[in-house]
Amino acid sequence: MTLERGFSPNSHEAYIRDLSKLMEFLQLSSLDITPMEVSTDNIAKFLTYLNELGIQARSQGRMLSGIKAFYKYMMLEDIMEESPAEIIEGPKLPRHIPEVLSVNEIQRLIDAIDMSDPLGQRNRAIIETLYACGLRVTELLDLQLTNLYFNDGFIKVIGKGNKERLVPIGKEAMKHISLYIEGTRNGMLKIKEQHRNIIFLNRYGRKLTRVMIFHIVKALAELAGITKIISPHTFRHSFATHLVEGGADLRAVQEMLGHESIITTEIYTHLDTEYLRETILRYHPMNQSK
Repeated sequence: MTLERGFSPNSHEAYIRDLSKLMEFLQLSSLDITPMEVSTDNIAKFLTYLNELGIQARSQGRMLSGIKAFYKYMMLEDIMEESPAEIIEGPKLPRHIPEVLSVNEIQRLIDAIDMSDPLGQRNRAIIETLYACGLRVTELLDLQLTNLYFNDGFIKVIGKGNKERLVPIGKEAMKHISLYIEGTRNGMLKIKEQHRNIIFLNRYGRKLTRVMIFHIVKALAELAGITKIISPHTFRHSFATHLVEGGADLRAVQEMLGHESIITTEIYTHLDTEYLRETILRYHPMNQSK
């Protein structure tokens, strides 16, 4: 997981915990067996057990995914010939449609930034980049000066599993990143040595945290009078939704978001359908009150 797939330590620990839960269940069931002796029926009963405990379907699905990955590894290493988890189907997950900001709401957020504050230009650059490129928060935080290719209109992003991708960036976002770098950032007295290549820094010259980005977004939403429950990830959803609404190819959106599977990206086609339905209900003459 660490060396070959580039998973984070947190993901690594989560998989270990999930496998441990399976072994705990087997012990509670008085089954003194090794992982190689686990049967399909054992795993099916484990999922039933999780359901009876009230474990949510999404968590059940994640645990099953971890178990399947473990047995796939066992087969690749020729420790086992077949996986007992292969034919087990996970619980049906409800499709969650994320909150999305309108273009007007995003502009209101931007207008709420206090540009007289020395860090106002940084915050403007952060919001512009989140929306212009659809980045995950960690991708924004890890963005480096040497990953900017403004002459070509791209930035290089390090996504999940340390996978690199090139993402187009618009002129407005490039302008505000440049203003921030040339102004507030380079004007900082003490940038910590280990953070010299990191673009977005706090007032002490250190890399920003996820919590800080969350607070910046929440504070701006309150100032802009936006009552939706939003987070930094909302800009990623808004980026993708607005592209799909504008007719962008789903494969292109998948590449820009760094989704491994297009199935993940397809949520935005459902968002688009909801948008179209609302538009018809609002503007079609047959739906207007007499």
